Amino acid sequence: MQPPPQGPWSPQPLAAAPAKPGFLNRNWKWLVPVGCLGVLVLIGGFAAGLVTLIFTAIKSSDVYQEAIQTARTHPAVIAELGTPIDTGWFVSGSISVSGPTGHADVSIPLSGPKASGTLYGVADKSAGRWAFSRLELELEGRPARIDLRRSPP
Repeated sequence: MQPPPQGPWSPQPLAAAPAKPGFLNRNWKWLVPVGCLGVLVLIGGFAAGLVTLIFTAIKSSDVYQEAIQTARTHPAVIAELGTPIDTGWFVSGSISVSGPTGHADVSIPLSGPKASGTLYGVADKSAGRWAFSRLELELEGRPARIDLRRSPP
């Protein structure tokens, strides 16, 4: 028997089609930087949310509100800062409360049309009431602090 004739009409052996690369193999060059950037954005968003939560918690506390109210109505503070007196965004310190007792040590930036400074407050809570052992305004460029627990002369 003769072998079948070879030509363009005769069947050719089938070769396996090359495998198409997967999505990750085709797109890794832009997926890696975008993925890393996405992770950094998530971490930054989480950190910003945590900081905002802490600042909001301090600013909504009753000891913070009492310190600001005292500063805004104290004649020596009004004379030095002017009105209106605004609070800054970056509040620092700590507040711990357990039922009717607690302790607070806060630092609050204040500013007015004339000057700016920092209000420092240290208070203890007993029987549900805050008592400041220290509430002072430190003005920029002035060595002495204004004690807000005393009435001005």
